[in-house]
Amino acid sequence: MSPRRTGPSRFRARTVVPAVGVPVAIAIAVLVPMQANATVDLPDKTPEELVAFAKASDVDALSGTIEQRSELGLPDLGALTGGAGGGSGTGDAEGGGDPAASDTLSDLVSLATGSFDANVYLDGERARLQVLDRMAERNVYVAPGEAWFVDSESQTATRLSVADGADVEGLEAELERLADEATAKAEADLPDGEQLPTPQQLLDRALDRLDETTEVSVGTDGRVAGRDVYELVLVPRTDETLVGEIRVAVDGENGVALAASVTARGADAPAFETGFTDVSFAAPDASVFDFEPSDAFTVQEETLPLPSVDELRQRLAEAEAREGSGADAAADAPHPVVHGEGWATVVEFDAATAAEMMAEHRGDDPVAPATEPPFTEGEALDLLDTLTTPVEGGRALQTSLLSVLFTDDGRVLAGSVPVDALVGYAESGR
Repeated sequence: MSPRRTGPSRFRARTVVPAVGVPVAIAIAVLVPMQANATVDLPDKTPEELVAFAKASDVDALSGTIEQRSELGLPDLGALTGGAGGGSGTGDAEGGGDPAASDTLSDLVSLATGSFDANVYLDGERARLQVLDRMAERNVYVAPGEAWFVDSESQTATRLSVADGADVEGLEAELERLADEATAKAEADLPDGEQLPTPQQLLDRALDRLDETTEVSVGTDGRVAGRDVYELVLVPRTDETLVGEIRVAVDGENGVALAASVTARGADAPAFETGFTDVSFAAPDASVFDFEPSDAFTVQEETLPLPSVDELRQRLAEAEAREGSGADAAADAPHPVVHGEGWATVVEFDAATAAEMMAEHRGDDPVAPATEPPFTEGEALDLLDTLTTPVEGGRALQTSLLSVLFTDDGRVLAGSVPVDALVGYAESGR
C-alpha cells in the first residue's frame, strides 16, 4: 500500500481569514526571547563591536534543544481550538467543520501563544526543526531541492520541491552576475574620488539610524546552555510603544545568538522568551536529516516553480520596460497606509482588498495553495470574537506586545502600540 497523496487544500474564507491571520502571523514573527545569568567576565565589547561580532558569525553546524515560553495575555483558546470542528457558535455551517483545518488553527494558536520545546539540527544546507508535543511531534526537514513538513499525530507529510529540470545552479550564477553588474553600475555612478561603503561603514550607518529610535547597549555577561554569552540590550526611546526592551544572548566564542527575550513596557517578566537549553556546534549525525514517509502517511506534493535563466532575463527586461508606462498602474494599486514611525509604527490596510489580491495571486501561482491557512469561515469568526473586545468603531485585540484593530468598515490596523492609538488613527482616516 503506497502513501495516500492528495491535492492542495483551498481557502474557505476570503476576507475574514486574512484578517484573523494578521495577529497570529505578526505574533509568530516576534517570537524571540532569552535567559542569561551567572558570573562571567568576557572581554569588553562596545555595542557596535558586539553587533559586528554577531554579524560575522559563520557557524554552519549545530544541534540542541530550544525552549520557548510566552505570556502574551491572550484569553484561553483551548475550548475554541479543541472543538473547532464541533459546530459550536458560528462554526462551519456547511458540514460541521474540517478536522484538518481545526488542527492547523490549533497549531498556529499554540505557536503564537503557548510554550513548547524543540530540537534543532543544522549542517550546511541541511536542517531540521523538531517540535515536541505531548504525545507526538511536528518536523520540518530542509535539504537542497526539497523540504518536508511532517505531523506525526495526523500522519500527514507535505513535500515542497523544486520543479524537475529547474536550473538552480544557472539561476544562482545569473543572480550573482546581476549583483556584480549592479555593483559596477553603482561604482560608475559615484562622483570622482568616492567609493562604495565597506560592510563596516554600512553597519555603522545602520547603527546610527537605529540609535535615533533605540538605545543600544551591552548588558551583563552570562551563561546560556553552558556557554558564556554577551548580552545585547535594545530599549525603545519612545514611550508610545508597548515594547519595553529586547535582550539577545550572543555566544562569546562564535557570535551565535543563543537566546532572546522581549519584555513589555512596565513589565518585570518577558512576554516572549526563547533560547537553547543545550547546544553543540559539532555536526549532527546525518541520520537526523533523513525522512521517508511510511505507507500510513498521507503525502501531499507541492512544486516550487522556478524560472529558467532566459525567463528571468525576460522578466527583468519587461520590468524595466514597464518602469515608465507601468508607473500609473502601480500608483493605482492599493498600498498599506503607514502611521507613526519607529517602534510606534502602525500599518493600516483594507482586509477585503488584501483578500482579493491574495486570490488573484493564487490564481496564477501553482504553489500558493500550499501556503493558504485552511481555516473555515466559522472558525475564523469564532477566533475573532474570542480574541477581540468591542471598541469604538470595531473590535480590538491587545496583547502584551501587539495591538490589532478590526474596524466596522473593513480595515485592519496593527502595531506595537496601545489600542487607543489604533482607534485614533482609524477615526482620522475615515
